[in-house]
Amino acid sequence: MSDSSHPRLAPKHLGQSSELPASPEAATLDYVPNPRLGDLYLVRFAAPEFTSLCPVTGQPDFAHLVIDYAPGETIVESKSLKLFLSSFRNHAGFHEDCTVGIGRRLFDEMRPQWLRIGGYWYPRGGIPIDVFWQSGPPPAGLWLPDQGVAPYRGRG
Repeated sequence: MSDSSHPRLAPKHLGQSSELPASPEAATLDYVPNPRLGDLYLVRFAAPEFTSLCPVTGQPDFAHLVIDYAPGETIVESKSLKLFLSSFRNHAGFHEDCTVGIGRRLFDEMRPQWLRIGGYWYPRGGIPIDVFWQSGPPPAGLWLPDQGVAPYRGRG
């Protein structure tokens, strides 16, 4: 797997012009070799302007996503991740499906040592919904900072 000629490790987006995928299923996530293989460390991606569509009303839903992972043999290439996350803007899915689906796909494809995702969704109908998923217990010794997203307080 660490062979850069492996098809999973030949980035399709990095340094290229890329169209926004039509759907999350059509999006291709690129992975590159972990440059610090053997070191235990945390990678964090924050997407404070994530959008998807309510599957019932078709209205936009907004979230602040925080993705933390401890890499295995590969890391996700950030441009492909941005395109993947942006592909949800026309995707109709419940908050739970979007949040857990993103986490599962990254975990299943990248195979990190550990991954967690926090989906901090803005209120619809007066109720904010926060969705959390992790692949299992974090590795011993991993520095795991708080995700840093304050609970929703409204105008308070």
